[in-house]
Amino acid sequence: MKLITGYENRKARFEMLPLLDIMFLILVFFIYSIFSMSVHKGLKVDLPAAEGALAIGEMNTVTITAENLLFLNKEQMTMEQVATASIANWKLSKVPVLIKADKAASLGTGIELLSKLKVGGVERVAFQVESM
Repeated sequence: MKLITGYENRKARFEMLPLLDIMFLILVFFIYSIFSMSVHKGLKVDLPAAEGALAIGEMNTVTITAENLLFLNKEQMTMEQVATASIANWKLSKVPVLIKADKAASLGTGIELLSKLKVGGVERVAFQVESM
């Protein structure tokens, strides 16, 4: 005896909903992994608040801590070493210098560094600030 149920003539098909769920999960995974791969060259300091323009692109980041210690891309250096390395990098590839100074840092340290960079020929120097 042969039963006729109506399923004999149906063709195989792909269910799209599970595939869409997997695609959204993969998309979320890639978005989160892109955020975790972002490069932060400076140290965490308490920046002063001011209005400023957004800087885009590669930069040499000079960090001045509250104790007036100088770091070039997270590597501690003296004032002369920071100025020499930044000037050499500017002459080689025209990469601008971004100075991140803590609020408690001495103003004289930042001005002295700025002066050395200008005398060395660096044309693009900026101070990083927090937006107001």
